[in-house]
Amino acid sequence: MAGEIVATVEVTDYVFAEPMNGPLLHQAVVAQQANRRQGTHSVRTRGQVVHSNRKLRAQKGSGRARLGDAGNPGLRGGGVAHGPHPRDHSKRLPVRMRRNALRVALSDKVRNGYITVIEDLSVDKPNTKAILDMLSALEIKGSTLIITTAPSDNLRRSVRNIPNTDTMASRLLSPLEATRARNIIISKDAVEKIDELWGHPTSKPGRISHQVEEAGSPA
Repeated sequence: MAGEIVATVEVTDYVFAEPMNGPLLHQAVVAQQANRRQGTHSVRTRGQVVHSNRKLRAQKGSGRARLGDAGNPGLRGGGVAHGPHPRDHSKRLPVRMRRNALRVALSDKVRNGYITVIEDLSVDKPNTKAILDMLSALEIKGSTLIITTAPSDNLRRSVRNIPNTDTMASRLLSPLEATRARNIIISKDAVEKIDELWGHPTSKPGRISHQVEEAGSPA
């Protein structure tokens, strides 16, 4: 691979020429990151730690601050005040907004020249050097996401030892993955698949459009 332009690929403007919408893209990325949080972090309050309920010292006469039992958050081994507890961090984002955010991310990559389309990304056997040679020939620097219709096991093994480089299937592409990597290398088949999945407007969920013909007036 010499890294030269040998052909062009036709894509729909609906996917790869979407105007930039920063607030929408940010909302989609934040929602996806929040949905990945487990929310299982938890600490014990002063009522949950194991300790004696004995008052540590007299209320008055010691010249020091008044102090209750050993569960006081200010003491070592005491409870934690206002600490985290299990909760649901998920954020709901409508399907149309998620899909539009992905189109915005891909369009921004195209405008800045960070998407490279190549004919074939298959490898016969795990070969990290072949992937490194490809990145060098294409003069790609920085984090890279390699997208195919269905990454083979050989491709995954070839990429996993390269820092800041990953691979995924085109149908799993999301706004977070599209913005996390600086460069995107995508196969020609994957581009066609993306066009097929997101290259047309989506109807509003729960509604069916009916084509109604106007009846002519009786003669």
